[in-house]
Amino acid sequence: MIPVNKTEVEFLIREFNVLLGEQTVSGRAVPGLDRGKFRSILHNIFGMTDDMIMDGDCFHVYDLNGDNYVSREEMFHMLKNSLIRQPTEEDPDEGIKDLVEITLKKMDYDHDGRLSFTDFEKSVREENLLLEAFGTCLPDTTSIESFEHHVFQEQLEQ
Repeated sequence: MIPVNKTEVEFLIREFNVLLGEQTVSGRAVPGLDRGKFRSILHNIFGMTDDMIMDGDCFHVYDLNGDNYVSREEMFHMLKNSLIRQPTEEDPDEGIKDLVEITLKKMDYDHDGRLSFTDFEKSVREENLLLEAFGTCLPDTTSIESFEHHVFQEQLEQ
């Protein structure tokens, strides 16, 4: 994780306030973003258009065949695509298989050899870093870099 300095935090707070705008309900200020504005920001700033992702349900991104479970095979496929192969590795597939078993041990609460949404939700609530266990379901690098440039560089130039 890249450390964020005090100036960058101030810029992020300022950008949040710009994005927030003036939210009111019954004549009084309301903190936070409503669902519609949040979805609009995800779409316009980060290019996220998939409704399931925008609704925060990464589980369905990982459920490749749409059967409402994430199987060993689906985990293997996603981990293989998201991990960088080291040139010294003879058979990276063996390491990925081991990683699938470790992941299942950590996340498979009902011990049926696959992840249901309930298993996934319990795991993510306990450790939110598991949200991207099989590869990112969040914005791509280009969108993130563009946002960072907008927030940090452009404000420094002002």
